[in-house]
Amino acid sequence: MLSARSLFQEIVDSDEAFQLFCSIAASGEAQGGWENGRIAALVPRSLADLAPKITRHGADEDKHGRIFNGLLKKRGLSPVPVPPETDYTMLLERSGIGLAHEKLRRDEPLTEYDIVVYLSHSRVTEQRAADQMDMLVRHFGGHPEVGKAIRIISNDEDNHLAYCHEELLRLARAGHGRTIQRTLRECALAEIAVYRDVSLAVMDHMGRVLQWPRAKSAVLAAGIHAVYAYERAGGWRRMVTLSMPERLGALGGPAETAPAF
Repeated sequence: MLSARSLFQEIVDSDEAFQLFCSIAASGEAQGGWENGRIAALVPRSLADLAPKITRHGADEDKHGRIFNGLLKKRGLSPVPVPPETDYTMLLERSGIGLAHEKLRRDEPLTEYDIVVYLSHSRVTEQRAADQMDMLVRHFGGHPEVGKAIRIISNDEDNHLAYCHEELLRLARAGHGRTIQRTLRECALAEIAVYRDVSLAVMDHMGRVLQWPRAKSAVLAAGIHAVYAYERAGGWRRMVTLSMPERLGALGGPAETAPAF
């Protein structure tokens, strides 16, 4: 029977598949850490109070990258190159979602509009991350090898999502409401397409590594397309709603260091 649990178990049980999975995850987290670090350094004076929170967000992402690399090291494995078609963050940028890396490499202050774009992009992508980690916690939160890492990252992703809700609502009250809603919609519709493409690419690579029969790969691909169809029909709306979170000030303190694995 095909299920998220059985598929992830196959990946965990295979050194080569686990190596690819952790390499893809670590690369994406490291990229997120760099992006947040640059944004924190370029925050406009009018939103200077956000800089420590964005710095904390970036530090958490860096920590997650170290956690995935730590899982590899524990098995005696090294990171492998990430296939471009599985690079979620790069493909989002190419789709025009979020702040362009070219802009972030300049030493020019960002605008309030840029911060609205950044937070809207984060609201959407952190929803995806929180959903994925919640699923992994349900199935593998008690796993002796990966359970601790999954629980730590899941808690952080929930904090990141709460922070996005809180700050976007604050900016909406400051007069950015229409821009926020428009940007959230644009980000969500682009993200679901990128997520579909990346999911298909990852499953294709995993299928070759794990030597899945064609029928199994076809069923998985059909499932990915079905998820996209649901999200395109209206499921994307869960990524654009805003509500005051229970975790207020979720990124108000320093990031914790990555534990040893």
